[in-house]
Amino acid sequence: MSDTPPQPEPTPELVHDTVREGVVSALRAALGDGLIDSVIKPNDDMWVRVSADVWQQTGRVLRDTVGCDYFCFLSAIDWLPSPYGRGEDDPTEPPPERDNTIKQGYAGGETRMQVFARVTNLSQHFGVTIKADVADVEPCVDSWVTVYAGANWHERECHEMFGIDFRGHPDLRNMYLPTDFEGHPLRKDFPLLARMVKPWPGIVDVELLPGDDTDDPAAEAEPT
Repeated sequence: MSDTPPQPEPTPELVHDTVREGVVSALRAALGDGLIDSVIKPNDDMWVRVSADVWQQTGRVLRDTVGCDYFCFLSAIDWLPSPYGRGEDDPTEPPPERDNTIKQGYAGGETRMQVFARVTNLSQHFGVTIKADVADVEPCVDSWVTVYAGANWHERECHEMFGIDFRGHPDLRNMYLPTDFEGHPLRKDFPLLARMVKPWPGIVDVELLPGDDTDDPAAEAEPT
């Protein structure tokens, strides 16, 4: 019998964080300065920010080198605080003061809009969220369709709702809106006229619960 005590097995969480660090190292080796920032949340998840000019290359590295064989989603986010306030604000009260600083979340950012994608390595059970800054004027990145075919309609939706172009996409026609529709509804500076004409119903159109007759004039009359 050996006098050496058995060594504890490494926990899956620590193994996964080691794998995540390896992902960052592989991306840094392939992309160089194109890898701008990364965040590994211990025992949880990871985020990587790359420059727009290596967006497509990042997808290829994640697929071919890192082994991310499952495409989850691609979209965008406009970090600009809405100039119209929040829909749930009480329209009868003065607008509250808010911090209008643009904050781009994990791994930071330099522009108001960013493209996001999520891919997963199914065999090693980890995922990566990738993000890239896009220009405020004529935002554009290379399409992922030749890397992950599932990105096709995600890019169409992103183009339609945020106005971001995807170079090399075979068909960026609208899926939801008329072809002559002007504007991009998910940009924060797009005016939602329905909310401007009629505020959020959760504030102004409160429905009474069954048995609640407080708006019945007879119920509010003083007893004689």
